Amino acid sequence: MSQYPKISIVIPAFNESSRIPATLDSVIECVRAEKWDAEIIVVNDGSTDNTAQLVRDIARTAPELRLLENPGNRGKGYAVRNGVLHSLGDIVMFTDSDLSAPIIEAERLFAAIAGGADIAIGSRWLATSRQTHRQPLYRQFFGRCFNAVCRMVMRLPFADTQCGFKAFTRSAAQTVFQLQSIERWGFDPEILFIALKRGYKVREVPVSWAHDARTRMSYLRDGLQMLKELVIVRWNAVTGHYNRHIEATLRTGETR
Repeated sequence: MSQYPKISIVIPAFNESSRIPATLDSVIECVRAEKWDAEIIVVNDGSTDNTAQLVRDIARTAPELRLLENPGNRGKGYAVRNGVLHSLGDIVMFTDSDLSAPIIEAERLFAAIAGGADIAIGSRWLATSRQTHRQPLYRQFFGRCFNAVCRMVMRLPFADTQCGFKAFTRSAAQTVFQLQSIERWGFDPEILFIALKRGYKVREVPVSWAHDARTRMSYLRDGLQMLKELVIVRWNAVTGHYNRHIEATLRTGETR
């Protein structure tokens, strides 16, 4: 039997003291109820509240849980990459700390990978009937506009690039996240662009999803930054950044 967990669940967190206890209770309960062989990694992105201490407190009675600390506030993309590259599972997924997609929906991602996909991405738009609480219309509008730009500029054929609910085989995760360069909100299109460029099979999966009004993303401020980051991705592609050879990160005790 492998000494490593089958699944790694990465949760980026920045000032999430009001949400992280309930989120972790839900994730831990699901892991145990479904008998997933899983580790849960919370990546603290330089929180100024007591997020990290709350995670440590919960970890005292939850051996599945561990905490990683970023060197200050680096952004969601950095936090996800840090968690993924320190994960031990054969399948690595990340989910937003608000659990807009219930963690049990990860079964749909795992099934896609079991069916031959290298990467499975949750989608809010493939089956809108699964949305239990929709975004305000202005957020839907800006989200669709950004997705259209991604399709045009980056040739991404997906209905939803931004859903924070994605799973990867270990091999795909190691390659994609070592090549990732965008550290904030715009990292999702980049990792999908890298995945397609490197020949990975990506499957988009409809998931249940509920909008959380407490989201910190500003479609005006962060949307403009994300547009700039699309240009960076295209430049990286032109200059060969995504063609580099990647060595997989070894897990403890592994040898090449």
